[in-house]
Amino acid sequence: MSKSYLYYIVDVFTRQAFGGNQLAVLPQAQGISAQGMQRIAREFNFAESTFVLPARNPAHTCQVRIFTPATEMAFAGHPTVGTACALAKAGRLGTGSNHSLTFEEQIGPVPVEVGLRDGLHEAHFTLDQGVKFGDKAMAHSEMASILSLSADQIKATWFASCGAPFCFVQLASRQAVDWAQLDMVAWKNLLAQRFSPSVYLFSGDLVDQGSLYARMFAPAWGVNEDPATGSAAAALIGSALERLGAKHSELALQIEQGVAMGRPSVIKTRSWRRAEGQLMIQVGGASVWVAEGTIEVPDDCLGE
Repeated sequence: MSKSYLYYIVDVFTRQAFGGNQLAVLPQAQGISAQGMQRIAREFNFAESTFVLPARNPAHTCQVRIFTPATEMAFAGHPTVGTACALAKAGRLGTGSNHSLTFEEQIGPVPVEVGLRDGLHEAHFTLDQGVKFGDKAMAHSEMASILSLSADQIKATWFASCGAPFCFVQLASRQAVDWAQLDMVAWKNLLAQRFSPSVYLFSGDLVDQGSLYARMFAPAWGVNEDPATGSAAAALIGSALERLGAKHSELALQIEQGVAMGRPSVIKTRSWRRAEGQLMIQVGGASVWVAEGTIEVPDDCLGE
């Protein structure tokens, strides 16, 4: 026996179908167990799938659980943006074209704004919990070994998190980003047990209104390469502003990702300090509706 569940598929951080990062959204996931959600995410085999449940707090919009093919995430960016856009496109947020939402995710309530722009839904989320920096940065020689590059192509490395941790690596050029290949032996020996085993590499200058070119590898999450990573974009923009120091009060960056995979993505980010010094982070972009259907969920995936 099985039970049918509705799903939507959207491409996130893009304005063209079959670009950006794929996302499966189950808008009415009541009754599916956590183990079942994990198995469904593995079946879709996208970077992430989301499962929408009734909110625990009636003041919030809904609860959103996020799974990669290998694990559940406390927070992720493209699922947050994509789920908001999918629910709006499907008419599940009521009338009108602009909506203010609050998603219950494992990191806590996440405010999301969604609306129409030039015929497509765009959404952005805002985080106010600041940035957590990780342990000692990777040596340039170690990072070069992991990425199959020479040490002179590494400009900086650091660890940071805004709900999902990453190892950030600034490279000397766009070509170096494209040349990088994850050496799994070096990764297992040098990075797999650190603050974050996920590597976010980019080129470009961390200056206001700057443009970056990025890739992201997350083998521990079952994601060989991710075409768009909103949670990494959040940690990058927030940690970059913190690293610039107190004299810098605002930073906006546009990030291009997924190009080498044939799924180009554009992520818009902004970070600023409130008058009292609180760090704010905003990440957003557009989503394209691709498909909808039903998935037959077997009984051994049900129960919650």
